[in-house]
Amino acid sequence: MSKDRTPQVVVNDVCWKFGNSVAGKAKIEWTMARMPVLDMIRIRYNLQRRPFTDLTIGACLHVTAETAALMITLKEGGAKVFLCASNPLSTNDDVATALVKHYGISVFAKHGESQEVYYRHLRQVLDQHPKITMDDGADLISLLHKERPDQIAEIIGSSEETTTGVLRLKNMEKDGALKLPVVAVNESKTKHLFDNRYGTGQSVIDGILRATNVLLAGKTFVVCGYGWCGKGVAMRAKGMGAKIVVCEIDPIKALEAVMDGFEVMPIDDAAAKGDVFVTVTGNKNVISSVAIESLKSGAILANAGHFDVEINIDYLKQHSLEVKEINPNLTSYLMKRSDGRDYLVHVLSEGRLVNLAAADGHPAEVMDMSFANQALAAEWLLENEMTLLQNVHSLPEEVDKEVAKLKLLAMDVKIDRLTTEQEAYLMGWKEGT
Repeated sequence: MSKDRTPQVVVNDVCWKFGNSVAGKAKIEWTMARMPVLDMIRIRYNLQRRPFTDLTIGACLHVTAETAALMITLKEGGAKVFLCASNPLSTNDDVATALVKHYGISVFAKHGESQEVYYRHLRQVLDQHPKITMDDGADLISLLHKERPDQIAEIIGSSEETTTGVLRLKNMEKDGALKLPVVAVNESKTKHLFDNRYGTGQSVIDGILRATNVLLAGKTFVVCGYGWCGKGVAMRAKGMGAKIVVCEIDPIKALEAVMDGFEVMPIDDAAAKGDVFVTVTGNKNVISSVAIESLKSGAILANAGHFDVEINIDYLKQHSLEVKEINPNLTSYLMKRSDGRDYLVHVLSEGRLVNLAAADGHPAEVMDMSFANQALAAEWLLENEMTLLQNVHSLPEEVDKEVAKLKLLAMDVKIDRLTTEQEAYLMGWKEGT
């Protein structure tokens, strides 16, 4: 990587001092070597033009080595970058410290921070008056609209990484509350077909195994939600030898799960059968008090949606006889059934994202495409500043295909091209049977 040429005054909370900057830098370097598409974008920034010169970008993302690669790319593109966490438990303190000390990027995040500190850090990013924002869950843009409406006019646009965040933003748009253009990065095929499916599938299983060291072979593994993330989790759990049960509200997705060979049933029926449960819906109380009362003793509950609302943790806390922390990402609740019998419920990572809290999140190779889309979304917002409406937008298909082409190039994979004859056939209508 070329020497950075953009001086930036680093503004930080004391939180960044908690990590090991040397270890963090090593993690970042290891990760960046596995993100070739972002590397190609950085090279373009250095050789051709720096699109973000003197532009302030505020990002609310998981503070991981993969996110660090994106932040460094944006800085190479000329931006002044300010980063806060999108989840209190996903921050890697070593990475946060390395970004500050070795890369001159401002970070407001600490692993395990309280909700009060979490929102203070979001406000500190908004204090920098960013022109473009990036979100993972829409907390930053939501806070902007609720607390800083006068600041909205300063912002060119925003981008959103996740399914949950895009849903929030579309609801804001529907209610007439969205006051700036937002790019739904999650809707790019090179994001959700790969990040959501292969990234979530691998990282969720990784988080469950790190937290519990449980054998999945032979277990009944319940997946709540069969979107791209749920498909990935079910696929990888099946590969580990688990018996898969899917819970869904969408009849098409439920039918798809059946055709994929999985058993489908309501969560209240699955509750008594499951050994391991993973929620990937983006909704609240998916595992409700009713389901919790039906769980077999020793059931393991994990969330891989976005916020910590998919499992009714409050019910467990209020009705438990005893709470025991087995390790930082595994808590056991001793409960009592209506017939007087005791039973245990094990919750991973306080009901927060198990793949980021108990593991390291998605592999760099898949985040390479997701974050390439984020960088290109920022460019696209800048290039189309004068014409974009205050709506949720998708990146153009040509951007999506360019990311795919760059990834294939990096993987040394070649594909076919249409011949002139084939192109003419596809454009015509006279030839038939």
